[in-house]
Amino acid sequence: MERLIVVIGPTAVGKTKLSIDLAQRLGSEIISGDSMLVYRGMDIGTAKPDMLERSGVVHHMIDILDPCQEFNVVDFQHHARKLITQINNRGLIPILAGGTGLYVRALLEGYQFSPAPSDETIRQKLTGMAEQYGNQFLHNMLAQVQPETAARLHPNDLRRIIRALEVYYLSGETVSQDKTATNELLYDAAVIGLNLNRASLYARINQRVDIMLEQGLVDEVSKLLKQGVPPDCQAMHGIGYKEIVEYLNEGKDLFTVIENVKQATRNFAKRQLTFFRRMPYITWFNIDDFDNYDKLLEAIYNHVAGKFCLR
Repeated sequence: MERLIVVIGPTAVGKTKLSIDLAQRLGSEIISGDSMLVYRGMDIGTAKPDMLERSGVVHHMIDILDPCQEFNVVDFQHHARKLITQINNRGLIPILAGGTGLYVRALLEGYQFSPAPSDETIRQKLTGMAEQYGNQFLHNMLAQVQPETAARLHPNDLRRIIRALEVYYLSGETVSQDKTATNELLYDAAVIGLNLNRASLYARINQRVDIMLEQGLVDEVSKLLKQGVPPDCQAMHGIGYKEIVEYLNEGKDLFTVIENVKQATRNFAKRQLTFFRRMPYITWFNIDDFDNYDKLLEAIYNHVAGKFCLR
């Protein structure tokens, strides 16, 4: 089995720094497991590590697509599998730094997705209903039949709401519903989970959003819109981007918008932890249990070294 190190945990917990430090100690490379880091020009709102932060470590699956291009879990599986094989063939253990739970789990457990059905007539009818009654009306429809899917989608993410309803009405299934999920891993993997007490994690999230604003998040979104990136495309529905679009295009109060970004990010972190708890093969490291970061890094390195019999 090919070897793989995975670092996962809720947003803002410190996965990026830990992954880079581990990669430096192991002389390895990083594969991003974040669905938003694939997009060029979306740097601040995604907390994408810049070249200085990457510390000379090779990063894969970052800046490979334009914001208007589609990217899904099947695409991720395809690219990540090839990279894992290539890096293993060079005698290295790749590090998957994951933020998107479905992507990581689908890769590790080898999810196989059935092609989702489609029907243009249903799609047009749903689009007409949205035009007549509003986006929230369709979001409420989805919540009645697929509450978990509705909880993941913003009411203004009309394209995905319509797609989810279309698939449901045609097959009774969720979009990209997995047919063969197991807890058996396809890789010889050390799966590391980082966690932090809720109050500290939420404080980090709030601070990160404030820093994003200081770094120019509004200007970044404005630039994307001026470049012709559609406000309703997949990438622009990421947390932070859709709210700033509302500020720029609808004149919403900036303070309220930023508070909405913080709340949405906190809710996202909570959902991430709920998802990760369904993965029993994760070895969790609670940051609160360590006096400082160096001790945390050393403990995780020792765990990885023991797993793979490294010196």
